[in-house]
Amino acid sequence: MKREDYLSWDEYFMGIAVLSSMRSKDPSTQVGACIVDKDNKIISMGYNGMPKCCDDDEYPWDRSGDPLKTKYLFVCHAELNAILNCHGGSVKDAICYTTLFPCNECAKAIIQAGISEVVYLSDKYSETDSTKASKKMFDSAKVKYREFNTTNKEIKFNL
Repeated sequence: MKREDYLSWDEYFMGIAVLSSMRSKDPSTQVGACIVDKDNKIISMGYNGMPKCCDDDEYPWDRSGDPLKTKYLFVCHAELNAILNCHGGSVKDAICYTTLFPCNECAKAIIQAGISEVVYLSDKYSETDSTKASKKMFDSAKVKYREFNTTNKEIKFNL
């Protein structure tokens, strides 16, 4: 008889998105994304961080003040990184698992790339204009989005 306590596909891919978020050097918000094709194969992953060749010790991580001294003009979000990290394959009709509901800029990239569904862990910025714009664009473009159904499974491992 087979095991019954194995991870569902949603748990597996969201777990990879969470693990990817742990690569982020952002001191306040760590976001991860995992893009999967219709055959449940991982196409790409990403996390929020500075663009390639931009030393994250030279760029700011602050959240307020002079815009050029905050992270917001510089950080590449997890979903966009995952789209850009896809080497040689297509993300058309794929599912994007992300730990935070995509901002409006990432929503545009998701739509343009042809991703058909977004599964998110947190929607803590649901009342912001950015998230409202994302949902409006997803609805117009017929990109499905749904909250990850938390199962409260605990996954532990030692490195």
